Amino acid sequence: MTTTTHPANLARAITAQAAARPGLRLGAIDEQVTLRDALGFAASRARVLLDSGLRPGQRVAMVDSTSTDYLVTWLACLLAGTPVALVNPTYPADLIGRMLEPLGPDRVLSPEAIAQARTTGMAEPDGLPGLDAGPFDVVSYLHTSGTTGPPKFCIQTHDYFRRMATAMAQALDLTPNDRVLAPLPLFHINPMGYGIVTALLTGADALTVPKFSARRFWPWVVSEQVTVLILHAPPVEILKRTTTGADAAGHRVRTMFYADAEFLHRFAIPAAVSGYGSTEAGGVSHLRRWLATDDIPADASRHGGPGRADIEWRVDPDGTIFVREREHAALFGGYVTAGGHNVARDADGWFDTADIGRADGPDYLVFLERRAESIRVKGEFVPIPFVENHLAGIPDIADHALWKRRGELVDEEVVLYVVADSLPLDEIKQRIAELPAFMRPAAVAQVAALPRDAAAGKVQRRLLTEQPVLSWSELG
Repeated sequence: MTTTTHPANLARAITAQAAARPGLRLGAIDEQVTLRDALGFAASRARVLLDSGLRPGQRVAMVDSTSTDYLVTWLACLLAGTPVALVNPTYPADLIGRMLEPLGPDRVLSPEAIAQARTTGMAEPDGLPGLDAGPFDVVSYLHTSGTTGPPKFCIQTHDYFRRMATAMAQALDLTPNDRVLAPLPLFHINPMGYGIVTALLTGADALTVPKFSARRFWPWVVSEQVTVLILHAPPVEILKRTTTGADAAGHRVRTMFYADAEFLHRFAIPAAVSGYGSTEAGGVSHLRRWLATDDIPADASRHGGPGRADIEWRVDPDGTIFVREREHAALFGGYVTAGGHNVARDADGWFDTADIGRADGPDYLVFLERRAESIRVKGEFVPIPFVENHLAGIPDIADHALWKRRGELVDEEVVLYVVADSLPLDEIKQRIAELPAFMRPAAVAQVAALPRDAAAGKVQRRLLTEQPVLSWSELG
């Protein structure tokens, strides 16, 4: 039977695990440390942060790439009692600035600032204020993907993570004997919540990598004797297209998150878990465990399965999925706004997920699609308004809009639809080059007009692919 620790807060729970299992391993695969040592470094770093004037309860924003040092700094914030926002470091500086404005962090931890707080010594966590945090105190802010505007920060409490970790650990049948690998950027709920936090609260090894690599993935898994994988759709598809069963020979993976029948069979993985959720919807609100011997449907990844006991849900006649907490802190605490925060519930406590699904029986959810228009490239949602604004003002462009097409390898590619008498391709390329790689259009389609809603004038993106294209310009 899976067990997790249940102290009042993450700092105390993780400290208890370090005492109970001092050899537990944490960090990037190529720079692992014991959890006991990680806490020692984190405690020293927490004292540096507090000595520099930071106070418990003040907000911190961490803008850095995944590493062992990243995890140590995250632990330092837990011990210092400073709620920490984890920010995608590949976003442009002006977008990060717009995101952080309503959060108003008291300290932004860039790689340079983290280096300044780094110490070579260790300290005991005893007496640090984070150990006294209450279960409903805010511990972190994870941001949305920004599909309909600048990404918004979601509020999570200590109890939010405890509940999510308990549900995920039970679904995975996780034990302290497991080695969990979450090889994705840690500013997402999937790797940080399903992977790192769930592993730590269960007493399992919690590993990550600085950057996902299909070529190195199976060698990592085999050499580190990983038993549990935390993935999602893009890396699963990349691995299916670029690696073979022979590449994975000798692995010890017994289960994983993100159920895909072809993946399980090709790589001889005995079981997998599918689920539905979001940063807002409790991290994960529905979970279903599959065995490789089951008759797994092709769309298994969309099967959320039964709902958590502490989260109520419904699907409206139009297919919209709503969730409501049966117990306090099962869902997120709302969105951070300039005026404080938006609880993001209606008068009866329901949260509109903006997703479309269907109920299969009284307690089984199947997710169908995102209601909001979105583009996802290599696992990252492209912030459409930001990119369109960045490309605005190019001479000779009368109108433009962003949409997508299926990528040759996996996932989606961004397409820029442009209305122009003469396509200013050089100017477009110059402006696109200023964007992060995953935001850059792969092609420009010149069209006579964009399809717009007659009432509001909003671009009807799903109709863009039906427009006659005057010329295509590939940018790859």
